[in-house]
This record gives sequence, C-alpha cells and structure tokens, in this order.
Amino acid sequence: MKRPPHGLAGLALSAIAIAMLAHGPIPQLAHYHEFADTRSLLGLPNAGDVLSNAGFALVAAWGFAVLAPRSRDPRLARSWPGYALFLAALALTAAGSAWYHLAPDDARLVWDRLPIALACAGLLAGVYADTHEPPRSRALPLALAIAGAASVLWWSITDARGAGDLRPYLFLQAAPLVAIPLWQAGAGARRAERLAFAAAIALYAAAKAFELADRAVFDALGFASGHTLKHLLATAASAAIVASLAARVRPRPGKAAPRGGVQASG
Repeated sequence: MKRPPHGLAGLALSAIAIAMLAHGPIPQLAHYHEFADTRSLLGLPNAGDVLSNAGFALVAAWGFAVLAPRSRDPRLARSWPGYALFLAALALTAAGSAWYHLAPDDARLVWDRLPIALACAGLLAGVYADTHEPPRSRALPLALAIAGAASVLWWSITDARGAGDLRPYLFLQAAPLVAIPLWQAGAGARRAERLAFAAAIALYAAAKAFELADRAVFDALGFASGHTLKHLLATAASAAIVASLAARVRPRPGKAAPRGGVQASG
C-alpha cells in the first residue's frame, strides 16, 4: 500500500488553520461552567467531575514507572522528551481539572486547559520524533509546550476583554487527531501502534461528544454525567497510548531492539 507523503499532515493542518482564520473568533460556549452533576460526596462538591480526574494521575504514574527506566532504549530514546511531557501533563491535568471542577469559573479553567494543551504538545512532539528521525533534541517539545501555553493565554486574555477566542487552543487539540495518523502512515509505523493511536483518537472523540451531551447523558443515566464520562474516556485514551509505548520497549528475548515508530509494519 502506498504511503501518504509526510507533507500531507502539514497541508491538512494548514487547511484547518486557514479555515479557523476565515471563521473568526470562536468563543466559549455560553453557560460553560454549568455542569449537570453537582452532587456532593462526603462534603466534596461536584464529586463526579472532581474524582473522575484521578485516572489521569494513575496513567501518568504507570507511564513513568514503565517507561522512564527504559528512556535510553533505542526504541524510545529519541521520542522520550515528548512522551515525558505528555505524561507530566497528564498528572497536571488530574490536579488542574479537579481544582477547576471544585468551583468552576474562568480563573480556574486556565489551570484545567493548560495541562491539556501541554499533553497535546507532548504527544505531537513524541510521535513526530518517532516518525521523522530528527536529531535527539528537546527543542521541539519545548517549542510546542510554549505554543500550548500561549494558546491558553490567548483565550484567557481575549476572554477578559469580553471576546474570548478559543481558536489556537482548539487547533492544538485537533492537531494530534489529524497529524498523528498521517505521520504514522507515512513512516510505516508498526500496525499495533497505529491501531493503539487510532483507538486513543476514537476514545478522545467520544469523550468530546459526551462533554457536549453532559446534561442529556446525566438525565438518561442518572448516576453519571456526560462530563464525568468524558474524563473516563479521555483517561482510557491516554492509557491506550501508554500501553502501546510499554509494549514497544518490552524486552524481547533473542531479538535485537528495533527502532521506534518508524519501522515498517509486518
């Protein structure tokens, strides 16, 4: 099967950026902070949305425990700075999102969105390193982390001026969904890794759908809201990525260690 050219991802992202520029500012949804499930548990307000963030911390701890000791493995070393940023951002997401959901408002929302932007940045940097064979460098993760922080800062500043604009933040969230499958296909990444990332993307897309249907899901289920399920689905998406990376560096007796995500599928 013919592989798509590496430049296709850049073209797709450019098209999205142009479309967003043409669309104009994208404001935050009205009544964004009015979540469906406001039930308390043992005095903890909004318990479902707060406690459902714990999974991010668990996945981050698992990822560091399994991957950090093998960060010098040839199959991971080149992309480890990006994936380390991704895991650190997951841990920060657990804290930032829980803090926000205790008392939702715009000031706290910054600390919810910032780690998510950093997670997207780390994921992009890690997969790019896997599929493009750049020199081993922390420059790309740092540059993308700065871009991620700037996207949240842009929203916060424009929102404070009465015309909030989510375009840079939304672009950063869309970028992994578009670029990663194209990068992996262009590099001939292993089928197992492509499937793992495809599962993660599907889970994340489902999480966003449940987020938008927060009230409808809560009214239908009664025991959990769409936003709570969003957290759980996003946790599952991150776990799929960590599981794929863990499988990559798992010792294989009697076999030489292959390169990372750029190896051809069998």
